[in-house]
Amino acid sequence: MRKRQYIELKELDVSALLSKEKDLLELLFKIRFEKNSGLIDFKIQYKNVRKDIARVKTLIKEKQTAQTAGASKG
Repeated sequence: MRKRQYIELKELDVSALLSKEKDLLELLFKIRFEKNSGLIDFKIQYKNVRKDIARVKTLIKEKQTAQTAGASKG
């Protein structure tokens, strides 16, 4: 994921990020399936998708934490 794509993800709300996470998990499943079929170069693509999932999960956690901190102050 390039820096520009990460910045675009930071602008999304939690529900959109959860949907993006679901899409990435489905993609990860497809990559595993194709690996077992011998159709793709597994390591690079698998590694990149796992990193993207981690980035999305981090953003979700940050936004949820910010929402609860904002709610407790308000």
